[in-house]
Amino acid sequence: MEDLLERVRAMPCGRRLLDAAAGHAGVHLAGGAVRDLLRGREPAELDVVVEGEIGPLAARLGDIAAVHERFGTASVRAGECRWDLAAARAESYARPGALPDVRRAGIDEDLRRRDVTVNALALDLTTGELRAAEHAREDLEARLLRVLHDDSFRDDPTRLWRVARYAARLGFELEQRTARLAADAVAGGALRTISGARIANELRLALGEPDPVAAVAAAVDLGIAPWLAPDRERTQAALELLPAGEGRRELVVLGASLVPAGEERDALLAALDFTAAEGAVLRACGAAEELAAAARKAARPSQLARVLRGAPVEAVALAGAAGATDQAWRWLGELRAFGLAIGGDDLIAAGVREGPEIGRRLEATLARRLDGELAAGRDAELAAALEPCAGR
Repeated sequence: MEDLLERVRAMPCGRRLLDAAAGHAGVHLAGGAVRDLLRGREPAELDVVVEGEIGPLAARLGDIAAVHERFGTASVRAGECRWDLAAARAESYARPGALPDVRRAGIDEDLRRRDVTVNALALDLTTGELRAAEHAREDLEARLLRVLHDDSFRDDPTRLWRVARYAARLGFELEQRTARLAADAVAGGALRTISGARIANELRLALGEPDPVAAVAAAVDLGIAPWLAPDRERTQAALELLPAGEGRRELVVLGASLVPAGEERDALLAALDFTAAEGAVLRACGAAEELAAAARKAARPSQLARVLRGAPVEAVALAGAAGATDQAWRWLGELRAFGLAIGGDDLIAAGVREGPEIGRRLEATLARRLDGELAAGRDAELAAALEPCAGR
């Protein structure tokens, strides 16, 4: 497999890895990186498995960014490069859904603990030898996802989410027996054996996929996310409205897909360990249809501002996708940037008493600016804000 080693060396981070591994026996590139190399793709991540201690290799590679001693893993960084290192290990499960108990092992045992055969691949970085679990090469050729043993989904139900992600990302299908095992695991309540936080982590990974809608759809097809109903057209329309560099695309995708509403949605988000801030955005996204209806009724820019001001950009984008496209474009691209050159201190200095009237006068002045009834500039704004009717 000299050509695979040469392809690793052609990558800047791969070259550094090979140089660091030189003279160290039992260092392997493993998992998805090898799978992608065999498919003629450049790996997005370089995962390394070491038969023995990972410390010497980590020290040669760069700075250790994170360590998980229980699983014998570490993340190492050097410039733009990152490698995830793990000691070769075998796993056992005390009960379904439990985190695994691990012990040191050789590379062949390490491959047998993997989620699917097409990830049970390892390339020795010294000799170039390619090691593979049974069926791995054939399944890669046939574009199939196959678990390595019948208890795989019961031992670790998060693998259900992983095969959904792989199916979407790779365009692979579940091997026939694996599909039956997945259906049996779902029907048997396997997902109830793991915490909401672990499910949330898998959901976030799905939302971070290159095609998150496909990943969510694959999860729904497997029966592991009945509380989602992805809508590609609506989601794409909303993402196109989301301002560049603003908002969170994954919350738009999720907000467009969540089925429960009201208290049921709140309970689901709490169970999935979403933060209060994320929950607020997703609740606003859940009201996107009502927001769109109100936005369409706004006859003047100031009325549109009253409807959309304070709404998260993700919710405004979804409102645009729900039929208020022009209004969302105008608010996000133009109107929300409007502001006043004056503030409350200016009104107080001009003799207006502190209190709610200050806010009413500023709001009325801004409305006139938005509606084109008032020229820009501090003097014009202050004069308008001090008019007798401005605070009513």
